[in-house]
Amino acid sequence: MSGEEQRVDIATVIAELEKVVAERPDNVMAHHQLGLVYRQSGQNEKAIAELEKAIELDDQSAESMVNLGAIYFDQGDVDRALALNEKALSITPNMAEAHVNIGLIRQQQSRVQDAIECYDKAVQLDPYLLTAWINLTSAYTMNEEDDKAVEAARQAVTLEPDSSMARNNLAVALYFKGDYVESKTNMEKARELGYSVDPRFAEALEQKLAG
Repeated sequence: MSGEEQRVDIATVIAELEKVVAERPDNVMAHHQLGLVYRQSGQNEKAIAELEKAIELDDQSAESMVNLGAIYFDQGDVDRALALNEKALSITPNMAEAHVNIGLIRQQQSRVQDAIECYDKAVQLDPYLLTAWINLTSAYTMNEEDDKAVEAARQAVTLEPDSSMARNNLAVALYFKGDYVESKTNMEKARELGYSVDPRFAEALEQKLAG
């Protein structure tokens, strides 16, 4: 699907959902879904309004809280994002996505060990959650736990071989472990998949390979 076709499709979905919430303003799921599609289309203020409405109608809507928290995190409102994800976990303790989101916040706060614990909890709850493995790789790398970083990165690549970020993270983890040949293989694969590899990393890797 081309970019133009995707925009038209999203516009159609938005129009349909707007009609539903106009006809049934108490429909929690419709507000939630409309919020998600607004976010996908870059209309964050409208997304916030719809997700807040979903939570107003159902104060146990943990999924709406997590998605609303993600928008606030992207906007730099870390306190509000944290509060929403913690509230979601108080309702649904086994919600892996909320643990990942809190991990991201802790990692941003340089509380790397706390972040690792959050990501580790997430992968225990959902071993197939790619973002958890990708973020766990990054946190282990920051914490200079290179063997664990490589292990987490390999798990991410196993789950999604065509994830450019997973490939790049594996390249970085392998670099710090000293496996420069395999690091380069994964760096090149990340590039093929569209990842914008840090030129400083590429240069450092080439220097290591050159001896």
